[in-house]
Amino acid sequence: MSIRFEVKRTFHVSQEKAYKGLLDLEAAKHWMQGLVKIERLDDGPLHIGSEWKETRKMFGKEATEHFEVVGLEAQEKIVLRCDGTKGTTGKGEFVFTYILAPSADHTTITLYGEINGLTGLAKWFGKMMAGTFKSACAKDLDALKSYLEK
Repeated sequence: MSIRFEVKRTFHVSQEKAYKGLLDLEAAKHWMQGLVKIERLDDGPLHIGSEWKETRKMFGKEATEHFEVVGLEAQEKIVLRCDGTKGTTGKGEFVFTYILAPSADHTTITLYGEINGLTGLAKWFGKMMAGTFKSACAKDLDALKSYLEK
């Protein structure tokens, strides 16, 4: 059983700028809350198969998670997978799908989050934490929006 959530934001930037902003790991330090470091596990522009470790300070402690790009459609869609078994979480799979829809003067980004593979007590807490995940993703999109609209 999956736990799902959705966050939608309107960015007053071009679709190209929004897409590049989501993929610019170097710039994340300027907007991502609690970011300690991002360690790329490959080189060059992000592509399907690119991986990195992302360390953030959350609830007073550092947490590191392992991300992989599992889908890219130029300027329209980005799919990231976080393998919880390789990070601080220790279990689960977190999939973040960003859909970018352009308009005349803005881009709407819809983030679909999905949490899979939680069992037992973690599954129960996961359901309770869905709101927390959604809130954290919303804060990240809001921070990216502010950064890109400067």
